[in-house]
Amino acid sequence: MTTETGTGGAGSDPARLLARAAAGDEAALGPLLEVYRRYLYLLARLQLDRELRGKLGASDVVQETFLEAHRDFARFRGRTVGELLAWLRRILARNLANQVRRYRGTRRRDVRLEEGIAAAVGQSSAGLADRLTAPVSSPSQEAARHEAAVLLAEALGRLPDDYREVLILRTLEDLPFPEVAARMERSVDSVKKLWARGLARLRGLLPEMT
Repeated sequence: MTTETGTGGAGSDPARLLARAAAGDEAALGPLLEVYRRYLYLLARLQLDRELRGKLGASDVVQETFLEAHRDFARFRGRTVGELLAWLRRILARNLANQVRRYRGTRRRDVRLEEGIAAAVGQSSAGLADRLTAPVSSPSQEAARHEAAVLLAEALGRLPDDYREVLILRTLEDLPFPEVAARMERSVDSVKKLWARGLARLRGLLPEMT
């Protein structure tokens, strides 16, 4: 698996970068988006089924999302990180829907498909956050869940490839260990041990990022 890297990372200050970008500082927009590369990559990967993964990389969808975000940022009216994340997820969902239509051979725009993928992307983001926080319901807590999902994606991105892959397949995609073993071309026993070590390493990373 190709390692997905980002130059933003947990050390960047998204709120400050967002304020600068909103004030017209074009130099701040690139670093701001880079903070969310791993997050958007993970969401895209979780939405692409196995058939599409063989034809389209999640990185390609993220790059297209960034290009559109750069182009359309002047029309973004949000002022908070939570609003930015929601906006980026909508762009990502639209691009995913376009790719699904492309590989299905459908040219006509399908609003219901876009809405369904947008809802699934949002649920995936909230589901990632549930690994870090208890389920919540208020708007402010909901925004915090998505921001926690960014931290989880960043931590996953800092793991060795095998650790990250086994955690995505087993914990995020919820595949049974035998299928994970087949995907990774390892024995079931070795995959279970790898998963346990990866989970421990991930939990060790999270406190230093919060």
